[in-house]
Amino acid sequence: MTRAHWHRLLLVAALGAVAGWVYAHRGELDVRALTQTVHQAGPWAPLAFMALYATATVAFVPGSLLTLAGGALFGPVAGTFYSLTGATIGATGAFVTARYLAADWVRARIGARAEQIVSGVEREDWRFVAFVRLVPLIPFNLLNYALGLTRIRLSRYVIVSYIAMLPGTLAYTYLGYAGREAAAGSSGLIKKGLLALALLTSVALLPPLIRRLRTANGPRPAP
Repeated sequence: MTRAHWHRLLLVAALGAVAGWVYAHRGELDVRALTQTVHQAGPWAPLAFMALYATATVAFVPGSLLTLAGGALFGPVAGTFYSLTGATIGATGAFVTARYLAADWVRARIGARAEQIVSGVEREDWRFVAFVRLVPLIPFNLLNYALGLTRIRLSRYVIVSYIAMLPGTLAYTYLGYAGREAAAGSSGLIKKGLLALALLTSVALLPPLIRRLRTANGPRPAP
C-alpha cells in the first residue's frame, strides 16, 4: 500500500473519530451548553472556541449554533473575529484535505457540481469563490471541500473566504449577543433587537442583489 493510501486511511479514521465524538455529544450542541463548555477553558476560552469551530467545520457540523454561541460568549466584535477565524481555519483544513488527500472522495460526494465549481473558478478565479460564499448555492461545509478541487491559490482562497464570510458571521454573532442581553434583562433591548433584525435582513438580501449585479455585468452560467 502506498504512502498516499495510508494518508487517506488516516484521514478517514480521523474524520470518523471526530464525527463519532460529535454524535456522542449531540445533546450538548446548543448555545447554552456550548457557552458553558467554552467558559470552562478560562483564559484559553477564545483558543478553545476557535479550535472547536475549526473541528466542527471539517466534520460537517453546521456552524450557525457555534456562531450564535460566539456572540453570547464574547460579544459582537470579538465573537465575530473568533467565529470567522475558526470557520476560516476549518474551511482551509477541508480545502487542503480535498486538494492533497481526498479529491476522489470529494468528487464522488459532490457529483456533477464538482466540474461546475472547477470551471467557475477557472473562469472567474477569486470572484467565483466570493460569489459562492455570499450566495449559498452549496452547503458551507461541503463547499469548503469542493473548492479544494480547483486550482485557486491557497492564500487567495483564505483571504477571499475570510472577507466574504464576514457579513453572515457578523449577523449571526450579533444575534447571539442580542439573545444573551435579552436573557440578562439588559437595557436597550429594542435597539439591539432591531439591529440584529436589520443585519439578518441585509444578509438575506445579499444573494438576489449579487445575482442582479452579476447579470448586469454580463450573464454567466450558474454553478
